[in-house]
Order: sequence, then C-alpha cells, then structure tokens
Amino acid sequence: MHLLLVFLALIVSTTATAQSDHGGIEFTPYGAWSFGGTFNDTESDASLSTNDSSSFGLILDYRESANTQWEVIYSFQSTDVAVSGVPNVGSTLDLDVHYLQAGGTYLGDAGKVRPFLSLTAGVAHFDVKDAGFDSDSFFSFSIGTGLQLRPHKRLGLRLEARAFGSLLKSDSALFCESNPAAGSAGCAFFLTGEVYWQLQTMAGIVFRF
Repeated sequence: MHLLLVFLALIVSTTATAQSDHGGIEFTPYGAWSFGGTFNDTESDASLSTNDSSSFGLILDYRESANTQWEVIYSFQSTDVAVSGVPNVGSTLDLDVHYLQAGGTYLGDAGKVRPFLSLTAGVAHFDVKDAGFDSDSFFSFSIGTGLQLRPHKRLGLRLEARAFGSLLKSDSALFCESNPAAGSAGCAFFLTGEVYWQLQTMAGIVFRF
C-alpha cells in the first residue's frame, strides 16, 4: 500500500512538471501474466517456487525527446509459493509481490507502430500474507521490450515482455516469523546470493495527454 501511495505521488509530481508539454505524458494501466521465481536455501536443499499467476500494474512515461521517455512502473502480483523441504512451514504460502521502479524508455522512429526498449531500477517488496510472517524488500531492476501501437494521438496499445530481477543478499533471511502468541519465532529460509527472476507478458491501454 505504501508503494502505491509513493507511485501516485510521483504521478502528481510529474504531471505538474509536464502540464505545459502537450502530449508529453503517457499513462498506461496494464494486465499481465507473471512467470517464474525461485528462492534457494543456503542451509539445505529446500526451495520456494512462486506460482505463475495474473498481475497488473501502472506505467507513467514523460517524454524527454522524440525517441526517449522517463518511466515509472508499479507492478502487483497476488500469488502463492510452493514450499519444498522447509520444516514447520506448510506446503504453500500466500505472497504479494510489488515492484516500484523508475528509469527510461527508448522508442523507434515515429509511426503508428513503434518498437521500444525499457530499463528501470527500484525496489521489490515481498509481502507474506500468512499470519506472523514478516515482509522483505530488495533492490530490483527490469528490462522490457515490445511494441507501441498508436492508431490515435490520444490512445494506443502497449504490448511488452519484461524481465524483473531482484538482488538477494547471501546473508539475508526470508519469511521470518515472529508470533509470540503461538510461541514461535525464527526464519524459514536463508538466501543464497543470487538474482530472483520473474518474467511478465503485458498488454495495456495507453492514454496520452
């Protein structure tokens, strides 16, 4: 929720800065399908695998030049993780994954169909919904490529595939539990130093102002 509030604040700030630049802002709500994502434990052969599921998000672009844009993206996925080999934890955990990132986009030459490449960096937030478990945040980045279809000066369609990477520190613990009422405490998972990868295939409607 806090990430969404920050994202909305960025929208208001950028809109105020660019309100004199007609056609300089693009706002894209999108739907997506998220694939992959595995956590590996340093102390055992245990693993957690994020189940594929639907997701959605918002993208805000501010035109810098004819071919470049500043970009802010927020993505949300509500899913669960399949747990294997972790003592005292059930077979699944409910998980919300948030990404909030900023960066830039390079678009091909002007036309009604424009290919693009997007690079962003920011934070990934993993929120375990099961009672007693803590949330965790990590530095993340993404790279996306796709097409913008522009049949109208105000409306368009954005089709994209984007890979999200989150840097997991080797000394980090994940899915820690602190539940004094139940008399339990500790961490279910100790991370290896690696990148947690997810892929999204996305489609969104572009509103241009």
